[in-house]
Amino acid sequence: MSTFGSIFRVSTYGESHGKSVGCIVDGVPPGLQLDESDIQPQMTRRRPGQSALTTPRNEKDRVEIQSGTEFGITLGTPIALRVLNEDQRPKDYGSKTMDHFPRPSHADWTYLEKYGVKASSGGGRSSARETIGRVAAGAIAEKYLREAHGVEIVAFTNSCGPEALFPATREHPTPSTNPEFLELINKVTREDVDSFLPVRCPNVEANKRMEDLIAEYRDKQDSIGGTVTCVIRNCPSGLGEPCFDKLEATLGHAMMSIPATKGFEFGSGFGGTVIPGSIHNDPFIKAPVPADADARKIHGHGRPPKPRLTTKTNNSGGIQGGISNGAHIYFTVAFKPPATIGQAQTTVSYDEEEGVLEAKGRHDPCVIPRAVPIVESMAALAIMDAVMLQSARQSARSLLPVLPGKTIPVSETENNLTEKANGHA
Repeated sequence: MSTFGSIFRVSTYGESHGKSVGCIVDGVPPGLQLDESDIQPQMTRRRPGQSALTTPRNEKDRVEIQSGTEFGITLGTPIALRVLNEDQRPKDYGSKTMDHFPRPSHADWTYLEKYGVKASSGGGRSSARETIGRVAAGAIAEKYLREAHGVEIVAFTNSCGPEALFPATREHPTPSTNPEFLELINKVTREDVDSFLPVRCPNVEANKRMEDLIAEYRDKQDSIGGTVTCVIRNCPSGLGEPCFDKLEATLGHAMMSIPATKGFEFGSGFGGTVIPGSIHNDPFIKAPVPADADARKIHGHGRPPKPRLTTKTNNSGGIQGGISNGAHIYFTVAFKPPATIGQAQTTVSYDEEEGVLEAKGRHDPCVIPRAVPIVESMAALAIMDAVMLQSARQSARSLLPVLPGKTIPVSETENNLTEKANGHA
């Protein structure tokens, strides 16, 4: 359907060439400082018309908060977010050819089969414009996660076509064993990523190769796909709902719901299948004490204490048994080439007659650069929902008497809730 999440619930609405797009966000904690300026930066990173390598559709994507806040503070009630479509051109899809032929690899045919009717212009709900609501909601989730837990979410372009930032080698069949990759996900920021516009690959040489490749396909009226890698840092341990809602499964659900996605690779991924267990296993080590440990303990700062243990390596991608272990969570999402291209394609009409379709409209030759903030936003929504689920469980548990003879230290999340309950946060 059009809703994601269990407690932090997001329902998106709108079509590509309708009057507006947006979402309703339910479950936002009350008391969070929030206005449009907290949401707009991610909207601007996602918007079309950013460069010569993206669609020329000129949308400002200005977000408006319609409900759920007062004087810049969330009320705990549903938040409605709206973005007007200001540069839609439904007439681009009104030609006889476009009306009579389902576009190859688009959702025209499948939507018609499912609903018996479809949007006559653009992709309707299947268009990437639907992701505006996701990005707006994700910005709210991110602000809470950042202020309450210090969570950082950063995505970047990992490959375009055959050009890859970290190509597989015999020595490193998976990035999880590559020291350069591990150093990057440990330090990379959004400012670093955005300094490599328009492609958003944080490496000078790889970024230039990808930029040239996308331009080449654009000039040929063609398209190309690629991958986006995302890292989630400072994520609380204990998140995830085994057995069917493991955290990596929830993240996979979130990522594979993004338009044009074709693959999801978590932690060591497919490359990890060729590594022996003696290398792939992540031994536990004592976690280093953070520099601000005393300040965290005394003042709280709204952040939980660091985990007591960590892992020497991180082939698991920060999740074991479907539950976060406190290490960096990282994954890669594959996107196919955009389906709409300017080249003439032989296909079949709705009336089963052979013909040639030369699609019109304004489209990206590669979705990867603009997919970066979408991946970040869906990651934020998945983690936010997991945090709220775990907080509800631990809050309920905290009301019970302490079990006699209990020697195992309580979890990071429970420690955090206990500190807050005792007035230390």
